[in-house]
Amino acid sequence: MLTVPCPGGTLRKTLAFGTALLAALALPWLAQAEDGALTIPGNLQQLTERAAHIVRASVVSAHIEMHPELVSLHTVVVRLHVQETLKGPAQREFTFRQYVWDIRSRFGETSYRKGDELLLLMIEPSRYGLSSPAGMDQGRFLITRDASGRELAVNGMGNARLFDGMREAYARKETAYSAGSARLVSSHVQGPIEAAQLSRLIREIVDAAR
Repeated sequence: MLTVPCPGGTLRKTLAFGTALLAALALPWLAQAEDGALTIPGNLQQLTERAAHIVRASVVSAHIEMHPELVSLHTVVVRLHVQETLKGPAQREFTFRQYVWDIRSRFGETSYRKGDELLLLMIEPSRYGLSSPAGMDQGRFLITRDASGRELAVNGMGNARLFDGMREAYARKETAYSAGSARLVSSHVQGPIEAAQLSRLIREIVDAAR
């Protein structure tokens, strides 16, 4: 309990006030950071390097709740069943808490529907336990199946500009990919990618950085 003397008597304030003030001060910074993640494009190599955990997983649950420390801060808590780990420690379940600037926005609870299959490139959680896909929409791939049963992956940007700069680096022989990955990097402009191809390329990027 914090006690502050004042001329008219004693004003008693709880520590919750200090926490609320901290959250209020943090909100503009969080909004700016999230907006920046939305507007700055990154290719797959940059997104992979920024990510601390890369998993292919299905959504078990997702719900909006207030942050336990930063009061008045909306977050979405997502629990995943992991099918494949491409970067980071392998685990059967993966849970993260993502900041939600507007709970009505597409980055809230409705971005993660139960049963959805996703390939997520997740950044390291902040000191407040907040994380998100690298580049937001860019690092979040929804996996679907076409009429023939092929598994396809597409991010929130339609996979546009996903390999910008990577083609040139490959042409200059600064990087080496398998034959299939090289064809993908060289020819793809936008649109769905076979999920297995995308996972293979991410693994090659991760292995090359070791």
